Amino acid sequence: MSTASNLGEFLRTRRSLLHLEDVALPDFGGRRRVAGLRREEIAQLAGVSVDYYTRMEQGRVPNPSGAVLDALARALRLDEDATRHLHRLARPKPAARQVPRRQAPPQRVRPMLQRLLDELVDVPAMVMGRRMDLLAWNTAAAALFGDYSALDGADRNIARITFLDETSRELYADWTSCARENVAYLHLDAGRHPEDPQLASLIGELSMKSADFRRWWAEHPVQDKTSGTKRFHHPVVGDLELAYETLRSTDDPDQALITYAAEPGSPSHDALRMLQAWATTEAAPPLPAADRVNVKACPPSVESAPPGPR
Repeated sequence: MSTASNLGEFLRTRRSLLHLEDVALPDFGGRRRVAGLRREEIAQLAGVSVDYYTRMEQGRVPNPSGAVLDALARALRLDEDATRHLHRLARPKPAARQVPRRQAPPQRVRPMLQRLLDELVDVPAMVMGRRMDLLAWNTAAAALFGDYSALDGADRNIARITFLDETSRELYADWTSCARENVAYLHLDAGRHPEDPQLASLIGELSMKSADFRRWWAEHPVQDKTSGTKRFHHPVVGDLELAYETLRSTDDPDQALITYAAEPGSPSHDALRMLQAWATTEAAPPLPAADRVNVKACPPSVESAPPGPR
């Protein structure tokens, strides 16, 4: 995942999404050979020379100033997540280029996050780590999403499950939005950790095996995980609408505790209680194979954002 090539792809993709009617520029007519705005137009909006912007797209500006990057972000109409992503791509940390590309040790859930998870009996909750790996979950989450413990450790990954487990499309009322949010988060993670070989391997695998992932990855979306609402079609209790919250420790932002809760007194609240009762009843009959909830998951995001968690 070359930082220089990612920067060029990001700038070109975002430039292609803008049109003259989106910005305060005159249309001088003539046939436009590119989708969206031309390089000259972005350079004019950002207040830089065309040559400078061209070199930016080619990854040949080694250390652009923060002011220039902010001007480009305004010209490209980037939100806060995308602006931070632009800064990371254009000004990668020197240490990231010096660390040898080797297999990182397995990420372990933080003890305090595990304690919080154990205390959350009635609320589905999970801990998401780097690359959207699932590090831990409680019984309520297993009842909602499926038994993650039945998967090999390498397969406990939210993005891999979402795109490669076909039954994940049945659990979410809007699978497309959920899946696109995963792509946007992986782009954000790639900007934070451009030298991660495991992340590069995951992106390569999903690109080869999923046409949807390959197409959406090329659009270069960027979006963090925060809070919002998700709707589910659960095979045991039917439809649920749950609010989710993403909690991160300031000293370890690579781990996030994700919780799901229903509005008290709502049908979803009753359905969630029924699901938890079913899951904790030892005599509960197993689901038929065709209806069993196979492991599936989607991380939280802001449902109002295009394409889907700002």
